[in-house]
Amino acid sequence: MEDAIDPIKLEIIRGAIRAAQAEMDALLERTAISAFIREKKDFYTALFDADGVMVVGSMVPIFGDITGPVFARFPPDTMQPGDLYWYNDCYASRGAVSHSNDQVFLAPVFHQGRRAAFVMGWAHFSDIGGLRPGSISSDTTDIFQEGIIIPPTRLISAGSTNEAALEIFYRNSRYPETCRGDTRALMASVELGVRRTAEIVARFGPDTVAQAFRALFDRTRALVRARLRETFPPGTHRFADAIDSDGHGNGPFFIRLALTRTDDDRFILDTTATDDQAPGPVNFLMNPDVPGMALGLFFLGGDAAQVCNAGGPRALDEVRIREGSLLWPRFPAPLGLRGMTMMRFLAVLNGLVNVAGGKAPAAHSAYVVILLRGTAEGKPFLMSDGLGVGYGARPNADGIDAVYFVAQENYPVEFLELGYPVRLLRYGIHRDSGGAGRFRGGCGVVREYEVLAEHAVLSMRIDSVVNPPWGVAGGRSGGTGRAVVNPGTPDERVLAPLSDGTVLRRGDILLIETGGGGGHGHPFDRPAEQVAQDIRDGFVSVEAARREYGVVVRDGVLDAAATDALRSTRPEARAFHRREYVDAIG
Repeated sequence: MEDAIDPIKLEIIRGAIRAAQAEMDALLERTAISAFIREKKDFYTALFDADGVMVVGSMVPIFGDITGPVFARFPPDTMQPGDLYWYNDCYASRGAVSHSNDQVFLAPVFHQGRRAAFVMGWAHFSDIGGLRPGSISSDTTDIFQEGIIIPPTRLISAGSTNEAALEIFYRNSRYPETCRGDTRALMASVELGVRRTAEIVARFGPDTVAQAFRALFDRTRALVRARLRETFPPGTHRFADAIDSDGHGNGPFFIRLALTRTDDDRFILDTTATDDQAPGPVNFLMNPDVPGMALGLFFLGGDAAQVCNAGGPRALDEVRIREGSLLWPRFPAPLGLRGMTMMRFLAVLNGLVNVAGGKAPAAHSAYVVILLRGTAEGKPFLMSDGLGVGYGARPNADGIDAVYFVAQENYPVEFLELGYPVRLLRYGIHRDSGGAGRFRGGCGVVREYEVLAEHAVLSMRIDSVVNPPWGVAGGRSGGTGRAVVNPGTPDERVLAPLSDGTVLRRGDILLIETGGGGGHGHPFDRPAEQVAQDIRDGFVSVEAARREYGVVVRDGVLDAAATDALRSTRPEARAFHRREYVDAIG
């Protein structure tokens, strides 16, 4: 049995790897062309051991088996220094990528002829062809309408690039120069990662680095496994929740999970009771590694001393997914808007932890995506804007306000106005969207755009309108979002939350309000002065403070006597809340 690696050396190697990863991220962010990579930061990087097992990944819980699809076509022993592999094929990768805009580049790292590691870069490309500009639309009915499909391909062989393959890819984009620039940026990021990882291997030696990789993997798996044991007593724990619609008049679609801890200490996650796949593009082709990765991220709790890696998925003994379901659709079902289903799936995992007696947040809203496509000054444009939402309150803290997804960002006003034919008339917190509770749910945002283009067509994705994010332990459900054209005028139009084809013209006003997160704990337990501060800060209105929290504020001053009188009659609460208190969701 090999000796355990020295803990100090392990931390030095871990830090070196994270530094290399941060350098990759910075290069990609600074050199990409499209806004979704450069400003939104919709990209991820990761490092794998010599066998393709993820050792260090980004803190994003949607990774599946990234290397397996490549290894199935290109055995690792046939790989050479200077190789680069590429794919975006969702079905061939078994959900390692879950919609076609996401491009994966994977490269081996060698030391003196010995394969020592793999480096991966993944980014969302703004347009790869398909039915509509942006390659994402609620109108799609199969994956062929969502852009070009790249099976696992050797893009660079021993340093020689297959330029013809790239030209085919660029030719399928409506914005080929943007696509070309993003490809070069992603390739450069991976090349940098290979170089930095090779330097680490050369410094410490391949055997020591391999030992460190195994130790990091084992540490994550052991931690997640221990937290699973602490959270889930023996037996079966169930939770269900739903997305509202698929954009084709169908829905709701329920995600039903059961996590069983057996008497012999095996953990089995069963998703097979989930509803059948949707005709519209809300299907989430979920790689079996995703649930363990998401649970691992939750249990790691942002601990800077830990790393997100394949130890999370390996902490689960089995994941059962039914073919033909919303979480494992049959080819060629459309997948472009799978983000709303993915976000609801993560909320169901939170629900599983809560029903088992654990301490997970309340439910969150799904981030909102709009695509505005049209013509300005005779030139075509594509504005893909992702808007932040409120996240669920935690057992010991308020939910996070105005978050897009993990570490991704909302576009600044200045960037939008400089880059696109719009003027931002308003951008701020969506007041009263956070669910009331001892700890308030995070609030969504309000954006109001004035259209400056001659002609534009809007695609819209909002979820959790019919089924708002649930509150827990006495907390109330979060508020919902909406989209309105020309609000407060005779021409006012309220848009369907999941829709495409809305025509806008110069001077039209588009108002978008995004949803909030559920609350945690009874609202009457929130200190009255804290509610008064929420009013001053713009998170809660005077009316909602009185209605939801039993707190009376007059002319900006807390009325303690009136508050005590209101709070003397405490509404009865139950385990969960979605518009009303209930014992179970779904």
